[in-house]
Amino acid sequence: MIICGLKLTHDGAVALIDGDRLVFSVEMEKIDNGKRYTWISDLTIIPRIFADFGYKPEDVDEWVIDGWDGDQPKPLFFAMHDNGKPIEITVAPYRECPACPDLLQPGYSDEFTIDGHTYPYTSYTHAAGHLSSTYCTSPFAQRGEPAFVLIWDGGLFPALYLVDPDTGVRNLGDLFPLLGHAYAIAGQHFGPFQRPDAANAWDLTVAGKLMAYVALGAPRDPVLAVLRDEFHRIFESDQDQAVEYRRRTGGFGSPFEPSVPPVHEFYTAVRTRTEPAEVSDEDVLASIHQFFEDLLCERITGALRAADAAGPVNLCFTGGCALNIKWNSALRALPAVREMWVPPFPNDSGSAIGAAALGRIAHAGLSAVDWSTRLGPELLPVRNIPAGWWARPCPPAELARVLHETGDPVVVLNGRAELGPRALGGRSILAAPTGPGMKDELNRIKAREPYRPVAPICLVDAAPEIFDPGVPDPYMLFDHAVRPAWADRIPAVVHLDGTARLQTVDPADDPVLGEVLVEYHRLSGIPVLCNTSANLNGRGFFPDVASAIAWGRVGRVWSAGTLYQRRGA
Repeated sequence: MIICGLKLTHDGAVALIDGDRLVFSVEMEKIDNGKRYTWISDLTIIPRIFADFGYKPEDVDEWVIDGWDGDQPKPLFFAMHDNGKPIEITVAPYRECPACPDLLQPGYSDEFTIDGHTYPYTSYTHAAGHLSSTYCTSPFAQRGEPAFVLIWDGGLFPALYLVDPDTGVRNLGDLFPLLGHAYAIAGQHFGPFQRPDAANAWDLTVAGKLMAYVALGAPRDPVLAVLRDEFHRIFESDQDQAVEYRRRTGGFGSPFEPSVPPVHEFYTAVRTRTEPAEVSDEDVLASIHQFFEDLLCERITGALRAADAAGPVNLCFTGGCALNIKWNSALRALPAVREMWVPPFPNDSGSAIGAAALGRIAHAGLSAVDWSTRLGPELLPVRNIPAGWWARPCPPAELARVLHETGDPVVVLNGRAELGPRALGGRSILAAPTGPGMKDELNRIKAREPYRPVAPICLVDAAPEIFDPGVPDPYMLFDHAVRPAWADRIPAVVHLDGTARLQTVDPADDPVLGEVLVEYHRLSGIPVLCNTSANLNGRGFFPDVASAIAWGRVGRVWSAGTLYQRRGA
């Protein structure tokens, strides 16, 4: 059976499962230097994507569309077209509700058109897509084991589920009544991104920047006490305002319920109470980060205890909040957690995969999907080498020598693009980590703030010597401390707080990147390189060599065994 999953709203994507195999998942932002978070605006993009993988829309047995904001099925609230003709598509709600009480049952069914041809579709809740994409790609599904799945995205309260391939899915309730957008909203009240007059939290870039910025501060006990007090008063107390808040809101997506104004009230109260002590914004933000981490760990430990979990459990974490590497690491370190899984696409970039997986679950049950990381768009072919550039053959080992001897960064474009938001060596800028100025240089090249970190990639066997804990983490989703003996040897990948967002590389899984690292290790004695995404600012990964050359901020581009070099570089 061939099932196509569609994510029409932000982080729009098209995914296809054939039998038990994920054939592709193509995000709109990764086509033609698309803007980040791009929606699907015209469905005629679908045949174009299908053709790249040898499929046609008429091959699809079942179409599944991800749900969106609200607690009722409703038409999507933005302009959508089929071949330029306006169309209307109704989708399921955001999460379970009286209109859609079962996570694994469709919330709406109808028909839609692609290039004038009509196809039936079903739509499941947005929360269901997060759950299915995460569990079905997990090692627990591969082993046929049950797992707890924690979902926390921008428009949801953090919700815990027990997924058992034998008995189905059980909702264990919300951990606390606060949207994931609350983290980004903190940046509207403190620090360099302040927008105190903002009505909502739709600047989706802020949360990632805050994760880096909080390293400039430190959690303060008095601030943590204020946060606990105001959180209880506004969201969880028996006061009339808090009771009414809980009655009226349910985590159905922030634009459709009164869930955001109380968050602004929360931070306004925190500022009012901390200003007399002259606490810096950096320390307040670091305290907010720590408060949410502590709250997550405390509440999930209690929820697992209430669920009578026998011994340490399998835990999945998904939703946009699962991009927070420090929270991920804190959850993984809990005594109640035996093994933890965060997919490389926990945010809405994985929702199309989740939609397709839901269609498959209806026929095959809660079982594993066969997948790999590199199932995005293929690189466009190199047509012409522009004036001022030249090309020569360059095998991966030679690329390592170029990185070692020149000390310059190189754009590396290899194979199909990665799934999800992290560049994992297929759409990356690689550089030697040994120079203390390389982090600043990469941030300058990418027009990023100077406090932003640069991630290390490291041979998996060498990681425990350099990083703590240094366990295999191939998707850059956990926090590792850089061991003191290595901090001065790889300064470009050490964040302000001494940590790093590590990606481990097993040469058996990625032979090209593995060969580069092995040879760089032989030449330099260091099995680590810098890795940051190769893209225009505010855009998805480079779709071709021509885009990286036209960008012009790096003098060398490597792709498929060829090194393109600007003359004079």
